[in-house]
Amino acid sequence: MDIQKIKQVVELMKKSELSEFEFQEQDFKLRIKRDTPGRTLATPAPAPAAASAPLAAAPVPAPVASVPTAAPAPAAADPSVKVITSPMVGTFYASPAPDAPPFVGVGSQVKADSVVCIIEAMKVMNEIQAEIAGSVVECLVATGTSVEFGQPLFRVKVS
Repeated sequence: MDIQKIKQVVELMKKSELSEFEFQEQDFKLRIKRDTPGRTLATPAPAPAAASAPLAAAPVPAPVASVPTAAPAPAAADPSVKVITSPMVGTFYASPAPDAPPFVGVGSQVKADSVVCIIEAMKVMNEIQAEIAGSVVECLVATGTSVEFGQPLFRVKVS
């Protein structure tokens, strides 16, 4: 990746609300993360102001409510189930074209080099490989959905 393309990525990040970008190609890896202090301060500021009156009541329910809804609990129950995560920020597509069947579905057998989906980032369609062999147990993202770096996409029972 040349410096001109990196500058284009930075400019795109400035014009959009994108705060993090990661790109990897063979032995080259680029990660750009933008600190947005205006947005960061704006989000937490109302929470402490609202929590200042009932200081003990507001912070306690939020963590308690978010802990039971965490997804890693089922994966931890079965150590043979691994998660395929998104290697980048972009738009998830389950099939190569709108009228084409999905790359994989529940029950599909995948190999390490099997393409499981496409993630569109900056008008580039990136084929995502399973990187593990096994059987797809669950598809966690709907086609056309925006995904974040590290977001779980599929659960695969390793063979």
